[in-house]
Amino acid sequence: MIDRSIIGKSIFKLELEDTEWQFEYIDHDREIARAIVFDTEGYYYFVRAVRDDDFGKATLIETAGGGVEKGEDLTSAIRRELKEELGIEVDILCKIGVVSDYYNLIHRHNINNYFLCKISSFGEKNLTQDEMESFHLSTLKMSYIEAIKEYEKRSVTRLGKLVANRELPVLKRAKEIIDKIG
Repeated sequence: MIDRSIIGKSIFKLELEDTEWQFEYIDHDREIARAIVFDTEGYYYFVRAVRDDDFGKATLIETAGGGVEKGEDLTSAIRRELKEELGIEVDILCKIGVVSDYYNLIHRHNINNYFLCKISSFGEKNLTQDEMESFHLSTLKMSYIEAIKEYEKRSVTRLGKLVANRELPVLKRAKEIIDKIG
């Protein structure tokens, strides 16, 4: 882990509302582990999801990650998710922070725990059947500027806007940390 004095004393925290769908009620919370992933050449890695579901048709860019399973800690969850979705092993450098957001359409509150991870090795992906068939997940490797532009491009849909609102501030914070640690 990175010395906290390098990245600052406070953890990044953001609380967002769903302004795309009408609020009725929230009936469950979901603990999620997500990562801003980069390599030694300065590229960032994301997943592309192509969806056609209750949220509508959308092609999205998202950080790799997913739900924390029962009995699993956050670091184990992020390592598992990155292996499944990107086929990588990582060094977890630090926790960037937490973004709390809502998906009113499915009555869910998300607690997104974001980590900064550097790739240590590449291997095989292990996507779930749902990730392959429902979301058609694929890997995106891009520069920081390309990633910003892709989030902006994909924010034309309602779901894309929610995802961009959640992830762009974290990506920008991650870039600040990477620039400080050199």
